[in-house]
Amino acid sequence: MSKDAPAFFIAMDPTTDKSLVEFRHVAFGYDSRAILNDVSFAVPRGKVTALMGASGGGKTTVLRLVGGQIRARRGEVLVNGQDVGKLDAAGLYAVRRRMGMLFQFGALFTDMSVFDNVAFPLREHTNLPESLIRDIVLMKLDAVGLRGARELMPSEVSGGMARRVALARAIALDPDLVMYDEPFAGLDPISLGTAARLIRQLNDTLGLTSIIVSHDLEETFRIADHVIILANGGIAAQGRPEDVRRSEDPLVHQFVNALPEGPVHFHYPAMTVEDDFGNSHGGRA
Repeated sequence: MSKDAPAFFIAMDPTTDKSLVEFRHVAFGYDSRAILNDVSFAVPRGKVTALMGASGGGKTTVLRLVGGQIRARRGEVLVNGQDVGKLDAAGLYAVRRRMGMLFQFGALFTDMSVFDNVAFPLREHTNLPESLIRDIVLMKLDAVGLRGARELMPSEVSGGMARRVALARAIALDPDLVMYDEPFAGLDPISLGTAARLIRQLNDTLGLTSIIVSHDLEETFRIADHVIILANGGIAAQGRPEDVRRSEDPLVHQFVNALPEGPVHFHYPAMTVEDDFGNSHGGRA
């Protein structure tokens, strides 16, 4: 595909497959530490899928596998039918052009204005004239309510506004898939509600497929069509938000109800208190 082509108008090859992303028996780990073990799931096209679970459960790892930053040890990670793990550099680059990513806390370029942050992917991946880039950037900023903030620097906007600028940048090339890594972290209730509404509206208006990694259960369940709970290297539950809430799995029940005790214990494994305090050689004083 030529760089001269307006990438934001180029759609992926048509397919009858209902899933844009699919994991087939995927295993991955860091050194000897297993993160995912024989994980299989599908992300439906045009829907908002929430990826949730306790910290360290592999949620961000899933995003990195989809984006091709890391490769599965076993199994297939399919994006629009292509196995990301088998793509060469050119193939991976082409697939990534159809993805948008909203990083935790926005990750804006601090030395660029709001306008230039959103224009960056357009200037990087296309040879569009600046006049057309300007129109596209203003449309994307208008979609997130920040057209009037185009000349501000990241240091001059609030945390919630920065997240919206990052969202405008993520959709600048009209991607098929947008991935969100903790989009609600650190936001006040108003900004959080605004961000959640935008994710849902943009997904439906632009015909996107969205994957959200989040610990904000209530807001995420409110906007998600499909929920996947990762735990212990596998999938503890998946389905519609209301189905996951009704899950009888003890770990899922603990997670969705924010219970301090359950399969995930408050105390890290240790010897009994009696043995520990009675053993003068049990540890440093």
